[in-house]
Amino acid sequence: MGSRGSHAALIPDVDSIRRETGFSQASLLRLYHRFRALDRNKKGYLSRMDLQQIGALAVNPLGDRIIDSFFPDGSQRLDFSGFVRVLAHFRPIDDDTGVRDPKQPEPLNSRMNKLRFAFQLYDLDQDGKISRHEMLQVLRLMVGVQVTEEQLESITDRTVQEADEDGDGAVSFLEFTKSLEKMDIEQKMSIRILK
Repeated sequence: MGSRGSHAALIPDVDSIRRETGFSQASLLRLYHRFRALDRNKKGYLSRMDLQQIGALAVNPLGDRIIDSFFPDGSQRLDFSGFVRVLAHFRPIDDDTGVRDPKQPEPLNSRMNKLRFAFQLYDLDQDGKISRHEMLQVLRLMVGVQVTEEQLESITDRTVQEADEDGDGAVSFLEFTKSLEKMDIEQKMSIRILK
């Protein structure tokens, strides 16, 4: 009789992926089946087109930016470990508040890594700052035609001005994290089924 453990053997490098992402073996197995279902042509990897078939991403105004995050460095292929590595940012933070070994890397689903992930959705040119133009582009995607261009520019200017502590006209990662200090990022950037 097949146990979950024997099915996990189907996943290449499962133990390493489990340690890196924090996903349980059962979650990894579910994600592996989802990965294989998205890989309709059975190539062993996903392309941008495969991810564009996900309904929730197709209707998300930031869908293309989210898809881009799966393909760092301009790669065209996404293997299973890369797939779960990105999804791990959305894994809810564990309730066990034990002391983390400082020699170990910070968990992918930590508050700081969730913020880094969100920041890169705005930092379109990947220069480490969110310019007024980048903020305007992302807000335009998010609100569509619901507000006038003038209102959108006003929102953008106010948002950048409030977050820009050093007065350089852009928002650095540090300024971004400070501006979101009171926001419950852990809850807003968590998908319960990824536990």
